[in-house]
Amino acid sequence: MFNVFSTINWLSVLAAFAAYFLLGPLWYLVLFSKPYRAALGKENEPASQPAPIFIIGPAVCSLLITVTCAVLVYALHISSYGNALAFALLVGFGYLVTNTVNVAINPNIPRPLFYGLITGSFHLVGVVLVNLILVSMKSVA
Repeated sequence: MFNVFSTINWLSVLAAFAAYFLLGPLWYLVLFSKPYRAALGKENEPASQPAPIFIIGPAVCSLLITVTCAVLVYALHISSYGNALAFALLVGFGYLVTNTVNVAINPNIPRPLFYGLITGSFHLVGVVLVNLILVSMKSVA
């Protein structure tokens, strides 16, 4: 099942990773900046320059999620947009959204369900993008 590494279009992995990673600044700094800060209880604090870990960490995680999706897309022979979307929704809701909400439910997140909604939906949209890009470029060598 996992002998698909040599058949993966790694250019599609790079494109999918870039889309997922670049979705982050759009999501958190443009589309949902105020709600995200409110979910963290920081709506009254001035914005600060993020430490490198807050850029490098999400990049590494996005890359690992993208590579994992690529391996599974190829191993499961997913080649249609419909199946890519179904797979993305399964992985998105089944792992990414639920894990995000689970992590958010702790005393350090003042509005855990709101945080889970914002961040979980980011990952759901991201993984849908990833899988659609992977499938769209699957036959391109």
